[in-house]
Amino acid sequence: MADGSTIVLGIDIGGTGIKGAPVDLLTGELVEERYRAATPSPATPEAVATVVSEIADRFIPLLPVEAPIGIAITGVVKHGVVGTAVNIDPSWRDCDGEKLFSDTLGRPVHLVNDADAAGVAELRYGAAKDKEGLVIVTTLGTGIGVALLYDGVLIPNVELGHIELDGRAAERGAAASARTRDGLSYTEWATQRLQPYYSHLERLFSPDLFVVGGGVSRRSDTFLHLLRLETPIVPASLRNAAGIVGAAALAA
Repeated sequence: MADGSTIVLGIDIGGTGIKGAPVDLLTGELVEERYRAATPSPATPEAVATVVSEIADRFIPLLPVEAPIGIAITGVVKHGVVGTAVNIDPSWRDCDGEKLFSDTLGRPVHLVNDADAAGVAELRYGAAKDKEGLVIVTTLGTGIGVALLYDGVLIPNVELGHIELDGRAAERGAAASARTRDGLSYTEWATQRLQPYYSHLERLFSPDLFVVGGGVSRRSDTFLHLLRLETPIVPASLRNAAGIVGAAALAA
């Protein structure tokens, strides 16, 4: 067991699931098996806060007194206030989520965009560690989250999953949920949906590295090799735990 002073709880709120675990910040490893609950429907702030509280209660005995909690959410977050809520519920817009969760949990909370959390996790502990230049971390799930990292510095809230591609938001066609919704094989998804998306990002930003995360990254061997890009593209090291780890790291 790690020194308790290095343990911070991270919670990741997604469009379909909410998951959390305590993280050892020295290594970026989960010190207990993560716990996952379904995202409530509708995913209103109050309903989500209830689920987050249930998850936190499982792990709070492992935390130092007054230890902060990091929470990642699928939306733009500025100064603790949620600005977008495409994949949860519209009632999140302009909600002071950081205050809501702090009041609910009785502890200081740091709220951050979920893709930014994943990006920071990969930067500190994973596939983007020690990488110079521009790294684009993408999370493929219910939507597409994107984190921009330049020489180790996070540029927050870029929301490049919502850029227009073929007349619609890119994530509508290229997210992992779109593959399932449209009944595509991994080959069809990679060549017909992911290739145009990553090629577009490549033209816009000329990055030094793409890192691909989200739950589907565990199947990266079935689709990443099909993409034809000048930029190296690799799976995320922390896979679907990156949001939890990054939220914890940023809270500390």
